Amino acid sequence: MNPFDSHPLLQDYARYETRRQFFKRGASFMGTAALAMLAPQLLTANQKKAVAAAIGGKPQALGPHFAPKAKSVIYLHMVGGPPQMDMFDYKPVMNEWFDKDLPESIRMGQRLTTMTSGQSRFPIAPSLYKFKQHGKAGMWVSELLPWTAKMVDDMCFIRSMHTEAINHEPAITYIQTGNQNTGRPCLGSWASYGLGSMNENLPTFVVLVAKPTNTEQIQAISARLWSSGYLPGEHAGVAFRSGGDPILFINNPNGVSSSVRRKTLDGLRALNEINYKIVGDPETHTRIQQYELAFRMQSSVPELTDLGSESEATNKLYGDEVKKPGSFAHTALLSRRMVERGVRFVQVYLNNWDTHANVAGRLPMQCKDIDQACYALIQDLKQRGLLDSTLVVWGGEFGRTIYSQGGLSKENYGRDHHPRCFTMWMAGGGSKPGTIYGETDEFSYNIVRDPVHIHDFHATVMNLLGFDHEKFSFRFQGLDQKLTGVEPAHVIRDLIV
Repeated sequence: MNPFDSHPLLQDYARYETRRQFFKRGASFMGTAALAMLAPQLLTANQKKAVAAAIGGKPQALGPHFAPKAKSVIYLHMVGGPPQMDMFDYKPVMNEWFDKDLPESIRMGQRLTTMTSGQSRFPIAPSLYKFKQHGKAGMWVSELLPWTAKMVDDMCFIRSMHTEAINHEPAITYIQTGNQNTGRPCLGSWASYGLGSMNENLPTFVVLVAKPTNTEQIQAISARLWSSGYLPGEHAGVAFRSGGDPILFINNPNGVSSSVRRKTLDGLRALNEINYKIVGDPETHTRIQQYELAFRMQSSVPELTDLGSESEATNKLYGDEVKKPGSFAHTALLSRRMVERGVRFVQVYLNNWDTHANVAGRLPMQCKDIDQACYALIQDLKQRGLLDSTLVVWGGEFGRTIYSQGGLSKENYGRDHHPRCFTMWMAGGGSKPGTIYGETDEFSYNIVRDPVHIHDFHATVMNLLGFDHEKFSFRFQGLDQKLTGVEPAHVIRDLIV
């Protein structure tokens, strides 16, 4: 049996290897091939077809270790850190603690940001908002989220997330890439690398940045968050713009026909192939593939982003904001259209959750932006038969403090960054509906039951996508790099159906 017929990585090796490189590496090549033939992960042709069917992709994709529950992911990242105690982590005892100092026995000398480390005291700020229990499990949900309250039985809540990062840049990088340092592949890139494309005419991994209604405190969002890091460049996210053409230069310039564009690309491909023969850089092939994808996207993207074909019932489901390009509701509907057409991973960012002050003025607007839209997205996926195979994730990079930053009154307060506990939720894609996992103390400051670290969360998402996070790696700089790093991480089985 020829090893190149058995394993996609070796197929890529053979396809990209030049004659000069082959003989240069010849001394060790045959031994490597022999070891690869003995490796247990090699697949037969029939097995590769079965893998492709399971993930909805092509046989040449790397492929999962076992049948995935989710084929697609929509990750809704709330940039800045939503206040868990004002939305999902109900703490009624705090009403008795208004303006009293946070006990040192609770803080235990834990690290503070520079925004509050200079405060002479840390006065407790109970939530302004009323809570009620909903669903069969009795999940507490704030009055700010009436639409979300209707679907708690479809959702899987994690109230015990925690991280080591206390500032935005390392914290967002951490929860997106599994490391506080930049330069690593993000979750979407790992999904693209492992599962491959389901639609040759659209990117495997798309990024959307929604516009919040309130813009008091916008955090920086940069392309490094959807970088492919050390993975091949083709697995980086493709950012769609919220206004104008979704992708710059998607249309041909005036006077340039598709046939001229095609001839130009053929010429560029020939030049790149010449360059590859000289240099031997595999990223040259990535460049060729991306040019070809861009050409195919000229016909697929306009249809994808034209919401005019959506029914009035669908528009009503998402609410009036759905007709405003760039709004969170518009972005949520566009996300559904993407997974419906085979986009593997959709990463959505919504800014302005960094509520250091004016919680009363800002949080209701933030919640209104997401509430009906998230409800609509889940129901829309469900009624189209897509929810079982689409994992929806919602959450920020950390939580907020129970004590007030700055001035405190009965009517308003601010909250600082808090990495010790925060809430995230999932829906669909094999996550266990109606689940409430983890518990925090009465101050929503420390976790008292079932902690979930970022690496545990990533391991669980990888499991839902069909991967053993310990075995899903990429060789870089002599190391087998993993999304979950080198420290122990655990799949949270109670979150999975």
